[in-house]
Amino acid sequence: MAAATSGSSVLNGFEREKIPRPFVIGVAGGTASGKSSVCNKIMQQLGTHVVKEQQVVIISQDSFYRELTQEENRRAVKGEFNFDHPDAFDSDLMMSTVKDLIRGKSVKIPKYNYVTNSRENDYTVVNPADVVLFEGNFVLRDTKERGRDIENILHQYTTLVKPAFEEFCLPTKKYADVIIPRGADNTVAIDLIVQHIQEILRPTKPTKRTRYNSDSYVSRPH
Repeated sequence: MAAATSGSSVLNGFEREKIPRPFVIGVAGGTASGKSSVCNKIMQQLGTHVVKEQQVVIISQDSFYRELTQEENRRAVKGEFNFDHPDAFDSDLMMSTVKDLIRGKSVKIPKYNYVTNSRENDYTVVNPADVVLFEGNFVLRDTKERGRDIENILHQYTTLVKPAFEEFCLPTKKYADVIIPRGADNTVAIDLIVQHIQEILRPTKPTKRTRYNSDSYVSRPH
């Protein structure tokens, strides 16, 4: 799993003159790599005050699945529609929503029903935040949360999810500032990211950070 930031100078050990608001951290990775778990653990470690005050918010790309046609929905029920292809998302809505949040505006995040493969007539209001964790891309639709049977999942994974990951997600790994092996179990990497976010939340003078380059926390791979 990888994380990319909109202002990576601190993570990469260089001086920073100004931290933008909001500071956007993109969390990407392959199927079931632990993106949501990592984001949730980060929020837990930051504390309830940060969450309640919405100083840090999480936005999931899965909220921006587009409406399916009748034929696409029929294929989706059989596990034959590729939810892991970029065309499955309402990219325009997703980008406009993120841009509005970056501009300091409140936004409405759609709610998507993974059982019916449709967008609900409801939304979640997200107010301007200091830090935005934007996670998504190629998360496996599981049997417990999304109403799929195991044969459907295996078929979808082998024919759609894995090929989509290799074509669209894996090549972007080289752009990540941080690689997090083992996902939410990597407490060292998560602690470092939490410290970085805490530093963003409190105004400080420009500082130099130590570059961490280990199995747990790897800076920009080549």
